[in-house]
Amino acid sequence: MSDRKIPRKPVPPRPSPPPPSFNPSELTQQFEQLLRTRRLNELTQRGRSRSGSPSAHSSPAPSSRPTSQHAHRPVSEIPPSYSSLRNMPKVPSPPQDAASLRFRNQLLTLSVGPTKYENPGLLDEALAVIPLDRIYGEAEDESQLLQAKAASMGDKVKPEWGYQDCVIRALLKWFKRTFFSFVNNPPCPVCAAPTVSLGMTPPTQDEAARGAARVELYRCSAGDCQAYERFPRYGDVWALLQSRRGRCGEWANCFSMLCRAVGGRVRWVWNAEDHVWTEVYSEQQKRWIHVDACEESWDNPRLYAEGESSSSHRSRYDQFTKDNYLGWGKKMSYCIAFSTEGATDVTRRYVRNPATHAADRNRCPEEVLMWITDEIKKIRRENMLKDDRRRMAMEDQREEKELRGFVVSALAAEIGRMLPSRGSQSRVDEQKLPARRSGAQVWREARGENGAASPEDERPPREGR
Repeated sequence: MSDRKIPRKPVPPRPSPPPPSFNPSELTQQFEQLLRTRRLNELTQRGRSRSGSPSAHSSPAPSSRPTSQHAHRPVSEIPPSYSSLRNMPKVPSPPQDAASLRFRNQLLTLSVGPTKYENPGLLDEALAVIPLDRIYGEAEDESQLLQAKAASMGDKVKPEWGYQDCVIRALLKWFKRTFFSFVNNPPCPVCAAPTVSLGMTPPTQDEAARGAARVELYRCSAGDCQAYERFPRYGDVWALLQSRRGRCGEWANCFSMLCRAVGGRVRWVWNAEDHVWTEVYSEQQKRWIHVDACEESWDNPRLYAEGESSSSHRSRYDQFTKDNYLGWGKKMSYCIAFSTEGATDVTRRYVRNPATHAADRNRCPEEVLMWITDEIKKIRRENMLKDDRRRMAMEDQREEKELRGFVVSALAAEIGRMLPSRGSQSRVDEQKLPARRSGAQVWREARGENGAASPEDERPPREGR
């Protein structure tokens, strides 16, 4: 009995550990880091080859092969292969240096401005000052003319602009010619004589409460008056609806708000060279349209850098001459469009030929700017519905294709100018000096927006924000 063995119960097998969860974001980060490392290694290797310094791990190996004339060619004269440049995509990178961080903070601050256009109280206040019957009546007339013109050209031809586009065009005409006024030096409040600038002065509590971070001080030029006039640079749209005056910063801010009030999708475009304007989305053409209220300019993005005299961009209300549609001769570095949907670098829309019309882009590396605009888009779109985010992504892809097309067209035009048959025509076009309409002549010349180079020693008061 004692030698009898008791059978043991079989031990169940241990369950295998669950497979690790797949995290696509970590894989994306690893891939981006791999691209950054590859780009850094290739740039480092290229810098060593240009400087002629050997690598730390390389040593000259003896060779019995005879040396030729090309064997003694310096390494610095060998250009990098095109394939090595083509296979290095730009990957958005976060800012690291102090200059990039300052630029990021500036763009984040600017991106808050268009969010104020969604205030229901301001929208109601804006609608109260717009003559809606007049605007809608003119828009309806122009829309019917465009539809009749398209019908006369065939059944499959669509009108150039839709009804909503015609509403914005009618609003642009009324805003420029009736509602808002441009300020050079404000007149004396006592005798209406011209005033002389005395520089800047701190804002009062009331001015600061209405968004005036800067106030310009002027004194009457009449000897028996000597009264003072303050010109607050209001950033609050409600204050602008009351004052109805300013320079391009006030014009673009107020006009963008009115476009939003009548149902348009609006962008506020900031230029690093002290100018701002508006972009409105056209559902008819599925693209963003340049609108400058100061110049009453519609869909003329080359206005600032090189000018454009195409008659297709003119409204039937315009009474200006052809020379008024030439540009300013302004070199620009950054043009960033802000909206409630994010931020986009639209410089390629306004600077078609960087070799002749672009200023230095030295605020931050291009990869950092891509990262900043993507960051602003994530902030503005995080509360959107999934379908809306998908629609925004498709619009971003379509716009990127449009911006790339501008670069290709500019290269093709530059090659065309090199041909003998186009040489004389290109020289004629280059002799047309651009000009700006808004602002005094002396003021435009001092800012370099009258087709001539701007002086560096004297600058007029800033007109932007």
